Amino acid sequence: MRLVGLTGGIASGKSTVSILFKDAGVPVVDADVVARNVVQKGTGGWKKIVKAFGDEILLDNGQIDRARLGQIVFSDPSKRQLLNRLLAPHISSGIFWEIAKLWMKGCKVIVLDIPLLFETKMDRWTNPVIVVWVNPETQIERLMSRDGCSEEQAQNRINAQLALDWKKSEADIVIDNSGSLDDTKQQFQEVLRKVSEPLTWKERLRSRDGLISVVMCTAVGVLLAQKNLL
Repeated sequence: MRLVGLTGGIASGKSTVSILFKDAGVPVVDADVVARNVVQKGTGGWKKIVKAFGDEILLDNGQIDRARLGQIVFSDPSKRQLLNRLLAPHISSGIFWEIAKLWMKGCKVIVLDIPLLFETKMDRWTNPVIVVWVNPETQIERLMSRDGCSEEQAQNRINAQLALDWKKSEADIVIDNSGSLDDTKQQFQEVLRKVSEPLTWKERLRSRDGLISVVMCTAVGVLLAQKNLL
């Protein structure tokens, strides 16, 4: 099984590339979806957040006001780190469970769409690592247009993350999303070809079919050994 890491920065276009993978039939585990699920009302993650940040971050229906919580953590690095510490175990467990379900289905290639791939050290479990990069000017413009925020607010949110240029330097594959969607799609086709190449023998062993083959070969070996001993 091949675990492909997909990450980027805010407004870099990572979600666009994630959708392209889905459209191409490659299963994607989306950490943002997992994160939303683990903070649903009444869950362990929800209880931890309410205890740490108070009832003022709740909507009338008891769900977490993600916009309000985002304002709090993006303006205070210590609170952002606290939120990450509280949710990291729940999100990691959710991601591994999604991987397990796809493994049981026999999927050979799985894309892990994780914004904090490097921050959570999950890049150690993925190969290759794809970083969706965009130049700083375009990143700010897209973030301001998307969220309706000021340039200062956009820059503060970008500064709250690991530098996108650093992530680019750590990537195995870089998709430059500074241009048009057609440009990105052309780059994606080459990336899709690379991640769809035949699995290595180590990756095959990690797949469901590979494990079954190992178990069967081991069982046959044991039976033959027993037969020779009789």
